[in-house]
Amino acid sequence: MAQRSHVRPTRAAEFRFYEELNDFLPAERRKVAFMYPFQGTPAVRDAIQAIGVPHSAVDLVLVDGRSVDFAHRLRGGERVAVYPVFERLDISPLLRLRPLPLRRTRFILDVHLGKLARFLRLLGLDCAYGPDWDDAAIIDRAVAEQRIILTRDVGILKQVRVTHGYWVRSDQPDAQLEEIVGAFDLRRQLRPFSRCLECNGAIRPVDRASLDGQIGADVLGRFERFWQCRECRRVYWQGSHYRRLVQRVRQVVPDPPPSEVHGEPGA
Repeated sequence: MAQRSHVRPTRAAEFRFYEELNDFLPAERRKVAFMYPFQGTPAVRDAIQAIGVPHSAVDLVLVDGRSVDFAHRLRGGERVAVYPVFERLDISPLLRLRPLPLRRTRFILDVHLGKLARFLRLLGLDCAYGPDWDDAAIIDRAVAEQRIILTRDVGILKQVRVTHGYWVRSDQPDAQLEEIVGAFDLRRQLRPFSRCLECNGAIRPVDRASLDGQIGADVLGRFERFWQCRECRRVYWQGSHYRRLVQRVRQVVPDPPPSEVHGEPGA
């Protein structure tokens, strides 16, 4: 007597990913349509992430030309087109999958991006960073403080609670800085030397006399202008390291306003 097979039949759908979503795919699947086999009726979100693309990078999914949400079930034979975040194209008549952009551009960075965090703070951008934060802590803070997660780990961007995130392609801090400023069109938001490089707090001018006892007398005697972090109280002035920092800033902001160029941290 023949036994029934309990193996579910394999189905397939045709997928095509567009623009920067191809960065998440192996070379043979980039910018071409390919078949994705599956069993059962998986949600389109699960299929997209199984292929390797985090849901947080996707803004629009068309199945056979119709926009669907992430919960849409695949049954086999469909043609699926997946699009990234649309910055300049109004797709409001379609089913947009990502939440609206955050009102303020604020970041939180994973443990691999410590140098990038300092560079972004140097430009005046609000960047939370902790060298010992795990993925759960980063996600918790991103959700609570409405921050965009910057990461070199695609896995964190696939977590259900992540709504705003970006996978940093480059592994070099200088190139990462250019990448983030360009990807988020940040040049108009930059306020160089307005944040503490150590804790991310805001920097403000302080009277030299108020710093007596906080920094060395030789420094107080050599410099006229000082700034201090409102949070960690770190003191800044325009010392020798300042010129190198200004050169770095001008690679991104050719003509930073003089009033916003502060100084270097006290040792």
